[in-house]
Amino acid sequence: MAAKPAPPRPVPRLYLAMPAMDDPAPLAANLAGLLAGADVAAVLVRLKPADPRGMLTRIKALAPAVQQSGAALLIDGNVDLVARAGADGAHLTGIEALQEALPTLKPDRIAGVGGLITRHDSMTAGEAGADYVLFGEPDRHGNRPSAEAIAERLQWWAELFEPPCVGFAATFDEARAFAAAGADFVLVDEVIWNDPRGAAAALMDAQQAIRQGHAMSGTRRPGMMPA
Repeated sequence: MAAKPAPPRPVPRLYLAMPAMDDPAPLAANLAGLLAGADVAAVLVRLKPADPRGMLTRIKALAPAVQQSGAALLIDGNVDLVARAGADGAHLTGIEALQEALPTLKPDRIAGVGGLITRHDSMTAGEAGADYVLFGEPDRHGNRPSAEAIAERLQWWAELFEPPCVGFAATFDEARAFAAAGADFVLVDEVIWNDPRGAAAALMDAQQAIRQGHAMSGTRRPGMMPA
């Protein structure tokens, strides 16, 4: 009997990282329209250091537009603020941060992780219960692997493991390549916010690049951002 063919792989979705800011009000005013124009699965809120009340205020200024769009609202670190802000989860950097955060976040909230230097780190994160693994983000010095190395890591993970994988794309070409490699989500940040045409046009270009990459790819198991 012939093997049942694998189902078509869903088109990867966007994961939008917000710039860290002191006053989110100007961006919050336009965020609903921005998210309505593209298929954004999740938004990552980055916080500049401040007192907890000030950080909560920033999160709550952005949360309605994000969550009413249907996207998950994740906080970069600051696990202690997730429940208080009504966020959907947190993004952690490194295995230790993930393991420390899991008792607080699980089972109700998303725990994603990046800063995974080796394949062993990635597998450890998946076994520990990470809801997604991120590959390709810059380290604290601004260094990151080559696009080819990131694509290779995404392809390896996509072929072997169940938790979704995310590729950090610094350019539209990288977004296309990572979608082709098997990423379930493509994270974009400065390529969107620094575009002279505006974030809306850049986000649409990122989505188009992802669709082009998906059309070039094969099939594998479906992936989705945990609810």
